[in-house]
Amino acid sequence: MPFAEGDRSDFWMTIGENRPARIGFFGGSFDPVHLGHLIVAQDALEQMELDRIIFVPTATSPLKGREAEVEAEKRLSLLHLALDENDRFEVSDVEITRGGMSYTIDTISQFKPKYPQSHLFWIIGADQAVKLGEWERIQDLIQEVEFIVHTRPSVVWELDEPWARGRMHKIESHAFDISSSEIRKRIRAGRSLRYLVPDVVLEAIKEKKLYQ
Repeated sequence: MPFAEGDRSDFWMTIGENRPARIGFFGGSFDPVHLGHLIVAQDALEQMELDRIIFVPTATSPLKGREAEVEAEKRLSLLHLALDENDRFEVSDVEITRGGMSYTIDTISQFKPKYPQSHLFWIIGADQAVKLGEWERIQDLIQEVEFIVHTRPSVVWELDEPWARGRMHKIESHAFDISSSEIRKRIRAGRSLRYLVPDVVLEAIKEKKLYQ
C-alpha cells in the first residue's frame, strides 16, 4: 500500500549508501485517474530508473483555468484505489490542502525539505512541455527539478530554450489515446469504461455515481 503523507521511510531519501534516491512527481487533476496515467508513470519509473513516483492531484490548474469536476476527496480516493497495489507509487494531497492555484514551484518548495538528498523529477506530457515558458517562475523551478517528458503521437515537441538545456528528458511512452475528458464524456453517454480505467476505479465510479 502506498505510504501515507508523513509516513515515508528514509530509504526514499537515499538508496543505501550508494546514491541519492530518484523521486518522480506526477501532477494533474486526475479527474478521474485512468490507465493512461498509470502507463506513463510506469514508463517513467523504468526508463528514468526512478525509485518512487508521487502523484500530486491539483486543486486548480493555472493553465487549464478550471476546477475539477469532482471534489478533491473523491479524486484522492480514486487515486488511492488505483495505486494501492504498487508500493512504488504514492499520493500526496499537498496542492489540494494548500488550495488555490496549483503552482508547481510552490509544490516543489514544500517537498524539497522532505527530500533534501534526493534527485527530483517532474513528469509532464509533450503538450505541457511546449508551454513550459508560461509556467510560474519556470527558470527557478527548473533549477530545483528536472523534467521527464512523455511523448504523444499527436504532439510534436521541441524546446530549445537556454534555461531548459540539460534539464529535460524525453521518454518513449507506450502509445495510448485516453484522456480524463473522454472518460467523463463516456460516463455521461452511458458507454463502457472497460479497459480504460482500473477495475477498482470503475467500480467506485459506478457505486458513487460520479461524473453523471
